[in-house]
Amino acid sequence: MGRNYSKETLAQLRFGQGQTLKGDMALIVLKAMLESGVAYMGGYPGAPTSSIYDAMSDAYEEVLKPMGVYVEGSVNEAAAAALLQASVNNPVRGAVNWKVVGNNVAADALAHVAHPGLKGGAMAFVGEDYGLNSTSVAERSLPYAHKSGLIAIDPRADAQVMARMVREGYELSEASGAVAFYLFRTRTGNLKVNYRCQDNRPLELSALNRREKLDAPFNMVPIPPYSQAQERRKFEQRMPVARKFIHEHGMNEVFPGQPGYEKIGIITHGMVHNTLARCLAILGEGDELGHSNFAELCLNVIHPLVPEELVEFMQDKEQVLIIEEGMPNLIEEQIRAIAQSYGLHNVRIYGKDVIPEANELVPMALLKSLSGWLSKEVYGKARVSQSHAVAVSAGNGPDTRVQTASQSAGQNRADELSATFGQIASQVNEAAMVFEGQLPTRLPIFCTGCPERPIFTALKLSEKKHGTPYYAGDIGCYVMGAYPPFDTYDSCTGMGTGLASAGAMGRFTDQKTVALLGDGTFWHSGLTTSIGNAVYNKQDAVTVIFENGWTSMTGQQENPNTEENARHEHSPKMDIEMALRGAGVQYIEEVNPYKVGEVVKTFDRAFNSNKKELKVIRSVGECQLEKTRHEKVEKKEKLAQGKPVTEARFGIDDDVCTGDHSCIRLNGCPSLTIKENPNPLRSDPIATIASSCVGCGLCGELAHAAVLCPSFYEAKVVSNPTRLERWKDSFSRGLIRLFGGAS
Repeated sequence: MGRNYSKETLAQLRFGQGQTLKGDMALIVLKAMLESGVAYMGGYPGAPTSSIYDAMSDAYEEVLKPMGVYVEGSVNEAAAAALLQASVNNPVRGAVNWKVVGNNVAADALAHVAHPGLKGGAMAFVGEDYGLNSTSVAERSLPYAHKSGLIAIDPRADAQVMARMVREGYELSEASGAVAFYLFRTRTGNLKVNYRCQDNRPLELSALNRREKLDAPFNMVPIPPYSQAQERRKFEQRMPVARKFIHEHGMNEVFPGQPGYEKIGIITHGMVHNTLARCLAILGEGDELGHSNFAELCLNVIHPLVPEELVEFMQDKEQVLIIEEGMPNLIEEQIRAIAQSYGLHNVRIYGKDVIPEANELVPMALLKSLSGWLSKEVYGKARVSQSHAVAVSAGNGPDTRVQTASQSAGQNRADELSATFGQIASQVNEAAMVFEGQLPTRLPIFCTGCPERPIFTALKLSEKKHGTPYYAGDIGCYVMGAYPPFDTYDSCTGMGTGLASAGAMGRFTDQKTVALLGDGTFWHSGLTTSIGNAVYNKQDAVTVIFENGWTSMTGQQENPNTEENARHEHSPKMDIEMALRGAGVQYIEEVNPYKVGEVVKTFDRAFNSNKKELKVIRSVGECQLEKTRHEKVEKKEKLAQGKPVTEARFGIDDDVCTGDHSCIRLNGCPSLTIKENPNPLRSDPIATIASSCVGCGLCGELAHAAVLCPSFYEAKVVSNPTRLERWKDSFSRGLIRLFGGAS
C-alpha cells in the first residue's frame, strides 16, 4: 500500500506538551492514544475508521515500533476484538478499530472479552455511519453497548474534545473495568485541524518491555461458575463506577442558555451538538460558536447515562427536547424512565415525536423539526419567561397586560421562525431547479481499468446464451456491479455470506446461481461461511472470486493475498486455490479478467457443466489503482536510467464509429464516453476515450468478444526507444505512405 501519511506528518506523533499538531482527526486520535499509553493496536479496515488503520500502519516503523507499540492488521473484526483480551488480566492498554457493521462480526469475541472486566483500558474505535456515507445498512453501535455492558463515547466535533475523550475514555475504561466504544464519525474523521498536544505516556508493558509470564487467573475466564459472578459485577459494580467517573470528570457538557429561557432545555449527543448549533444560528436563536438562547446538555458519553446529571439539568425545566439520531431511541427511552423514577412530572419531554426517527440528522432535516417545535411548543405557547416576552414586545407594562403581551410576543416569534424556515426551504427548492429537469442520481462506479468490471461485462454477454442467473452479492468493490449498466445484484447479505444466502433458493428453481466474492472477504469469512457451507451442503452454483491483492474499497489496505502485512513486513501469500482444494472444491478455473472472450468461454463451461457442485472461477488481476501507483514509480526510474518504456494508448476512429454506443452499454468505464460527431452529415454523438484511460484494453476486448464495430484501435507510445524499435517505426510509416495513408 502506498503511504497515506508522509513521514513529516507522522513525525508530529512524537510532539510533546504544548506543541501544535496539524492533521486530520485520524492522526489526532492516534496521537491521543499515544498520550494515553496504548501499547497495542489492531483492526479491520472500514470507512471511516480505515483512516485510523492507515495512520497506525504508516506510523509503525518510524514511530510506533521504537515506542514498543505492537500493530496488527486483523483478518476480520472478530480477530480485532479478541486482541483486547490482552487487557483483561494485565495493566496494558489497547485499541482496535472497525466500521459500524463490523460490530456484528466482532460481537461474539467482544462479549467474551468484556464479560469478566479489564485490568488495563481497552477501546474499540467504531466508524459510526448512520447516514450511510460508506455503509450498506443503517445501524447504531449503542445497542451493543447496552447488550454487553460497554461504555459508549460519542464526542462532539471538536479536536480538543475528541482527544480528551480518548484520554479520559481510557481512564474510564480502566477505572470501571469496562471496554469502551469510541464512535468515530464520517463527518468528523476527515476534519483538518490543529491540535494542542500533550506528552506521550511511557509504556510499562510493551513489545520492548516484556514480561517472562503474563497474569491469567482462572476466575477471569468467562465460563460458569465464574461468569455468573462476572455478570453481577458488570452491573452492580462496574457501571456505577463508570457513572461516578463520568460525572466527576465532567465528560458530559452543559452549555447555559440566556436569561428568560430557563424553562427550556435541549439534550444532544456527539456531533448532533454541532448540527444543533448550526441550526439555531440559522434561526436566529444562537451563534456559530455554539452559544444559544436555550440551555443544552451535550452527552459525550451515551452509555451509561448519569441520572444525577440528567435530573439536575431537567428539574427546573418545563420543556426538554431530546435530539437523538437514529433508532432505536435508547437515549430518549432511558431519559424518560429517569424522569419518571425521579418524579419530574412537570417536565414535558419531546423526542421522536418531533425529531425524525430514521436517517442522519443533517442540518436541513433537523432545521425543519427544530423550527416547528420552537414555533408550536415554545413560542406558540409562550414558554419563554413572561418578563423576557414583555421586554421584547411591550416594555414593562402593568401586571394585567403581562399575559397578553407574552402571548403576543411569543406568537410573533413563532411566525418569524415559520417564515425563516419557509424562506430557507424555498431557497433549497430554487437551487434544485437551477438545472432543467431532475439531475440523474450519481451512483458509485468501478475505477477506470478496474479488473472487476470485465467480469461483469462477460456475465452480461453470457446472459444472452444462458439466461439471467440469480446474482448473490457480497460486500466489496464488486458491489458496483449492482448498478447500471450491469444490474447484477439480486441480494446482499453481508460480508462472506453471498453464496450462503442462495443455499435454499437454489433448491427451488432451475435458475442458475452466480455468487460474487473478493479475496479480502474470502479470508474475512467467505471461506467458512460460504465456500465451506456450499461444499458441505453440495450446493450447485458458480462463484467468482476477485483476486486483486488488496482490500481496495477502503483504501488499498493489505490482506492475506498481498504478501505484506499492516506493519509493511513481508508475509507469506496465502494461496486461495490451495484453500479451496483443502475445503473440497473440485471445479476451479483461473481467468485473466481483461481477456473477455476467454472469460465468456469459461462461464460457458461452468454453466454447461452437468455436475451439481460448486464451481469456482478465480479472476486474477491486481487492483488498478495500486498497480498504477507502483507502475508510475517503475516508469519514472526507467526513464531516469534511459531505459525504454512502452505505454498502450487506446482510441476510437471517428470515421468508423457508428454512434450506436453498444460498447458503452456493456462496459461502464468512466473513460469511455461520448463526444459530438465531427461529421456534419451525422447528428448522433460518437464514442471516445478520455485522457483518464489507463490502457487496460477492456474496450477493445469487449468490441471483439461481443462482435461489435472495429472502430477501436491500440497504439503504443515508446519512450527511449531502442534501435530496433526505431527501425520498426520507420518501416511502419513507410508502409502507410506506400498505401496512400498519412504518417
